[in-house]
Amino acid sequence: MIEQNEVPASPAIAETRTPSRIADFYELSKPGIMYLALVTTFVGYILAPSESFNIWLLVHTFLGTAFVAAGGGALNMVMEYDADTLMNRTKNRPIPAGRISYAEGLLFGITSSSVGIVYLLLFVNPLASVLGALTIGGYLFVYTPSKKFTSLSTIIGSFPGAVPPLIGWAAVRNELSLEAWILFAIQYFWQIPHFLAIAWMYRKDYERAGFPMLPVIEPTGATTSTYVVVHCLALIPVSVLPFFFQLSGVIYFTGALALGIVFLLFGILLMKEKTNANAKRLLLASIFYFPLLLGFLFIDKGLSLF
Repeated sequence: MIEQNEVPASPAIAETRTPSRIADFYELSKPGIMYLALVTTFVGYILAPSESFNIWLLVHTFLGTAFVAAGGGALNMVMEYDADTLMNRTKNRPIPAGRISYAEGLLFGITSSSVGIVYLLLFVNPLASVLGALTIGGYLFVYTPSKKFTSLSTIIGSFPGAVPPLIGWAAVRNELSLEAWILFAIQYFWQIPHFLAIAWMYRKDYERAGFPMLPVIEPTGATTSTYVVVHCLALIPVSVLPFFFQLSGVIYFTGALALGIVFLLFGILLMKEKTNANAKRLLLASIFYFPLLLGFLFIDKGLSLF
């Protein structure tokens, strides 16, 4: 990306900077987390029982959720920019690298979050809007500060991280039934091994930034790997619950069971040998697990329409 400087730019140079600035604000929104939020919102939307499929309601739900997720991601980077400068993994993010100012990031985050919450209220329903606000509130005012004070921050952050499927469900039903909370639970239990694998791989970074992550305060990895295995194990019965609540069919049930067992094996591998290589394998397994699980869910949903 083109570095900013203090001298006035010529029109030609300014033109080349514009795409760079757009890319920086895009990065500020944490697109990976935003896309995950949109995909799981879609899952909640399509699984919620309805008499007909309302494409425009889905579009409105997507737009509102995207603004909420982008705003939350940006404000998280604003709140942690000082720590980000100390971590090799995050020091090149837009704010610590100086490509976006603190004030610009704050304005972008507040605007995007506010637009998302209001948009969900006006074009979806109040429940979806409240869930969006709770997601941002939990992420920014509970999870983000907790990273400085407790090793349980990963578990705390997984609660707001699992809300998007509830937003999708609420958009259709304007209520949250047990089935919606099952989707919440699946995403919650999946997040723990995923983010603990990252925490183990970058434990030196987190220590340098002053984050007392589990692998930092307990460097042997015994507790971290135990948390991983326990949550992988719990994910197996939780992930097959959609089958028993008529949200899916045999294809999903079989696929979820197989994926859960494989995911658990990678967790056990980390428990046996607590190395960065095994943590990376677990991380990759988690990255493959979730889209494959959702894929089985979509296949079953598609077949049920015929």
